[in-house]
Amino acid sequence: MSRGAAASRRGLPASAPSVRAPADKRFRRPDARPGRRRWRRVAWRSGLIGLAGLVALGAVFVAGVLVLKSPPLAVSQLVVRGNSRLSSGEVEALLDGVRGQSILLVNLDECRRRLMDSPWVADVTLSRVLPSTISVRIQERSPMAVARLGQHLYLVDDQGVIIDEFGPEYREFDLPIVDGLVRSPEAAGPLVDLAGVRTTGRFLAALQAQPSLRRRVSQIDVTDPRDLVVLLDDDAALLHVGD
Repeated sequence: MSRGAAASRRGLPASAPSVRAPADKRFRRPDARPGRRRWRRVAWRSGLIGLAGLVALGAVFVAGVLVLKSPPLAVSQLVVRGNSRLSSGEVEALLDGVRGQSILLVNLDECRRRLMDSPWVADVTLSRVLPSTISVRIQERSPMAVARLGQHLYLVDDQGVIIDEFGPEYREFDLPIVDGLVRSPEAAGPLVDLAGVRTTGRFLAALQAQPSLRRRVSQIDVTDPRDLVVLLDDDAALLHVGD
């Protein structure tokens, strides 16, 4: 169709010049670009994911608290092994407050420190036995001799640890009395002479092969660790065996 025919159909003179319609400013493109819309969608999704993560963490936290407070996981039993001098009741007294705690929250290192405060305990191992038992395995000290200081007597082990004062409750120990093993400083309690401990320990170990002779040793003097002096039962002679 010609331009004139098209103009006549619209009611315009055939010779009317073509007129370009002015652009309507009301129909401008919006300033928002596809890139910005995409960023907003990503931010929205990220926010939803973060919120979901927080909800999940909260649920895990609540579940954990419920598990820790669960009655089946409360410590109800202490199983003590390896003890002979310390009674199970004394061990439990040293671990006062453990019963009723969640087995997952019991501080085993702290429990070990409490037990090691007992002079009879040389070492101890603790472990959790689910659901509600703490196992305690104790290694007790073994007295080597009865150290004499004046009128006082002390049980001493081969590491030089004073276990306890010697009294009637320990009469089952058939141990020699050792002079010079314990010394008293001016402003503190008794101290053990480690050189004397080593000399006494070597001497007693050498007698293990002859139990009958070992039982005859009544007293030992290590005031001079290089001159160990022995007194046997029913014999007034002093035997100097050196170091």
